[in-house]
Amino acid sequence: MKDLFDLSDKIAVVTGASSGLGVEFATALARRGADVAIVARRMEKLAETKKAIEKMGRRCLAVKCDVLKVAEVRQAVADIKKHFGRIDILVNNAGVAKAHPSHEHPDEDWHAVVDTNLTSVFFMCREVGKVMIKQNYGKIINLGSIHSHVAMTNLPLAAYCASKGGVLMLTRALASEWAKYHITVNAIAPSYFPSEMTGSVIDTPDFKKVLKAYCPMGRAGQPAELDGALIYFASDASSFTTGQILAIDGGWTTI
Repeated sequence: MKDLFDLSDKIAVVTGASSGLGVEFATALARRGADVAIVARRMEKLAETKKAIEKMGRRCLAVKCDVLKVAEVRQAVADIKKHFGRIDILVNNAGVAKAHPSHEHPDEDWHAVVDTNLTSVFFMCREVGKVMIKQNYGKIINLGSIHSHVAMTNLPLAAYCASKGGVLMLTRALASEWAKYHITVNAIAPSYFPSEMTGSVIDTPDFKKVLKAYCPMGRAGQPAELDGALIYFASDASSFTTGQILAIDGGWTTI
């Protein structure tokens, strides 16, 4: 019987793969058999991820790219396509968060969050989509958030919420448009997981109180708890699933 979750010899691209969840996603895909192109600005960090993936016996290409720069995105996609010959899976993981009261929100921080979390996702989808359309096959997984659905009373995240809400609708729009090319486009919506972006927040006593109040499971997630959803959306197990966003949040969005 075929293993629907097998990714043997698939070619995956993971953005923001220099730290945190990006490393988790890249290595999870490799464990299921995929060869992986890892994309980020910090080549020294990518080298560590590359070494870990190659220890698993999979091929790995480290690509320096600022996903905010269209020319660099195009070049990165071209280099990956040239190296591997195809792109089967795209994981749009790169993201940032900045918290400001909305009436005091600096313009530059609004643009930094929306451009990184939403505009760059479109750039990557567009350029990789061109490859997938020619192949007549592809699996795209975007990183949404529980803040694609809900805000938070005591943490002012207007830009972040707007960007992640945009990821939800971008996912649906691309899923509808590209289904005829056998490309599925889905999203994962995590709550709070340890990463460079959240590390200074989730370990504080005040935020632990927030978790107790907002999350029925009363805790932050662990990175490996995202692997199942990632592999499902990246594999043939989700061949008839597109335009969906799956909250992995300990029940946060149920209340």
